Amino acid sequence: MKLLMLGDVVGSPGRRMLRENIARLRTELGVGAVVVNAENAAAGSGLTVALANEILKMGVDAITLGDHTWGQKDFASTIGQLTNVVRPANFPPGTPGKGWSLVSTPLFRFCVLNLHGRVFMNPVDCPFRAADAMLAEMPKDVPVFVDFHAEATSEKITLAHYLAGRVTAVVGTHTHVQTSDAVVLPGGTAFQSDLGMTGPWYSSIGRDFKPVQQKFLTGIPARFEVAEGPGTLEGAVITFDPVSKQASAIEPFRLREPLPA
Repeated sequence: MKLLMLGDVVGSPGRRMLRENIARLRTELGVGAVVVNAENAAAGSGLTVALANEILKMGVDAITLGDHTWGQKDFASTIGQLTNVVRPANFPPGTPGKGWSLVSTPLFRFCVLNLHGRVFMNPVDCPFRAADAMLAEMPKDVPVFVDFHAEATSEKITLAHYLAGRVTAVVGTHTHVQTSDAVVLPGGTAFQSDLGMTGPWYSSIGRDFKPVQQKFLTGIPARFEVAEGPGTLEGAVITFDPVSKQASAIEPFRLREPLPA
């Protein structure tokens, strides 16, 4: 079986790339499920119930989030309405929403687990201990796919090796830059440090160049608007056995629109 995991969806350009391509890619790539990080889907920061439902109707089976989970007003009070939308499991106890979900498709069932890094990130609980706790809660007979939303490559690699043989895949999100280190670790756990981004690629990780340049030049805070222009859709296709729960391959994927002539 195959599952497609996609990197951070940024604003309306990212949603457009999903809307125009997911149904076709499911067939062309032969994937039985799609998991998407959508923590930047609403104007570049956060998510709403309406947008989450829109994305799920496009052919997405589960949505993961990250440090911008609460970027949109009222989402904390409405996230509980959503099915198969998970926020980082290592947010503090009492945080609305859930950190993992059991997802059923016509071909197989799987669990998706969302974790948040601590290196160069806002303070959260330990992702390693949270992973242990969540795995203890999950059914033992289904594959587990982990989205580790983190900045530091070292933290992502270390968590992947910590979970090797216990989960089907650990993939990173957050940096919006696709890495070339895809590998299947001993024990049948697929790993890639970062899936990349689904959004406007001619940009500064999804944002218009001009305000970002001004911030670097002057240090003065500026509003970073989502860029316009051609889009990219980036992630990885993971091949796995739903019975053994082991991955046999992970292949980075990128669909990129050209710049206008």
